[in-house]
Amino acid sequence: MILVGGLLPSALIIPGQDLLSTRLFSLPSTWQVPSLLLAALVCGPRAAVIASVAYITVGLLYLPIFHSGGSFSYVTTPGFGYLIGFVPTAWISGRLAYRRNMNNLISLTLCSVIGLILLQIWGVIYIIIGSLAGDWALNLPDLVYSYSIAPLPAQLLLCPGVGIASLTLRQLLFIE
Repeated sequence: MILVGGLLPSALIIPGQDLLSTRLFSLPSTWQVPSLLLAALVCGPRAAVIASVAYITVGLLYLPIFHSGGSFSYVTTPGFGYLIGFVPTAWISGRLAYRRNMNNLISLTLCSVIGLILLQIWGVIYIIIGSLAGDWALNLPDLVYSYSIAPLPAQLLLCPGVGIASLTLRQLLFIE
């Protein structure tokens, strides 16, 4: 799911003035992060961590599936910190979603937002460490803006979609 989500562009459906017309508003994001969060909220922490590790392994060793490609050299890019953050984000989001009384839209959407914030924190920490080490040509504010602040609004807009999809799937799978 994370692999396919990374290939799918995201958009919002905006209703028109009459009920039959709609428009698509493209977002500058893919479904990669929402797919991770959806896996955690539906499948739980263990399955989501396994999926995250598998996704990172495939991207580092086999296929160019990450945002800017792949291979082991991706470790030296500023975006790799966000991929590292997939594992703890999957675990924590999955643990939160499987607590008692979390099977409602607001709780699952909140778990998604918390997961997104955790992922951003991991990515920014990696960027700060790399900037202090002098690994990248861009300065720290530009890196944080490009990798964290710029995509954040689009990713936040997708969190309710993750909540709706996870609630629907949990009900279909009889997950309490």
